[in-house]
Amino acid sequence: MSWSYFLPYVLVMAVVTYLIRMLPLAAFRRRINSRFIRSFFYYVPYAVLSAMTFPAILYATGSLPSACAALAIALALAWMEKSLLTVAIAASAAAFAVQLLATLL
Repeated sequence: MSWSYFLPYVLVMAVVTYLIRMLPLAAFRRRINSRFIRSFFYYVPYAVLSAMTFPAILYATGSLPSACAALAIALALAWMEKSLLTVAIAASAAAFAVQLLATLL
């Protein structure tokens, strides 16, 4: 890719990223008293992270059964309030085990 195409893409990405971060600061100069808006801003990062992570979970292994097993284990351990490291290791081990079992059968 040549620089004449690459630099405009990077510039547009930088402007859009900056606008998303700057706009709330410029629009709301006083403390926000609305419970709805405050809860909206509180939960937006979690919703965005979930929306980005969930599809990656299903396509990361290349096999839907192993991805579903890892997702089930991760959800169960997260529900039991286990640490992030424990959840990640257990989900990875579950995906690996299901993949290994699938190749052996």
